[in-house]
Amino acid sequence: MRVPRRRAASTLRSEAGSIALRVRPEKTFRLEEANAIVPRLHGLMERLQRGALRLHEELTGLARETGVELASLAPEELMRQRPAARALVEELDGIVAEIEASGAHLKDVQLGLVDFPAELDGEIVYLCWQFGEPEVAFWHRIEDGFAGRRPLPGPPRPRYLQ
Repeated sequence: MRVPRRRAASTLRSEAGSIALRVRPEKTFRLEEANAIVPRLHGLMERLQRGALRLHEELTGLARETGVELASLAPEELMRQRPAARALVEELDGIVAEIEASGAHLKDVQLGLVDFPAELDGEIVYLCWQFGEPEVAFWHRIEDGFAGRRPLPGPPRPRYLQ
């Protein structure tokens, strides 16, 4: 009997990136469209980060009280032992759903990263916004992620946007 080998996470990410490149997203954004929702995203991200911090504090407190290691404590356990946390989790889920419903992709809560599928020179890419930036000023290829972030082509931008 042949046992299948486990593939490395990097291989799986690469394959997922290749598939993503062939699948056209439901919505693609023009830069103006992405920038139009940045003010709303700013408020949502602020609430999301604050809420995630509160949730982490609740989980840390419960781990301390129960003597369970934080990494092994499930949010479901928190909601069972502290019913008020359920409202917080539901609020956070609602914020994430609102961001995703816009067609944008929430990539990282802590870093405040949101990507917008877009077309650049015939290629599907992500316009990339980070919490605190006044507008979308960067893009990256889908397979490159945040590490491959580059300034958008066009006229020079003020230094604070680079």
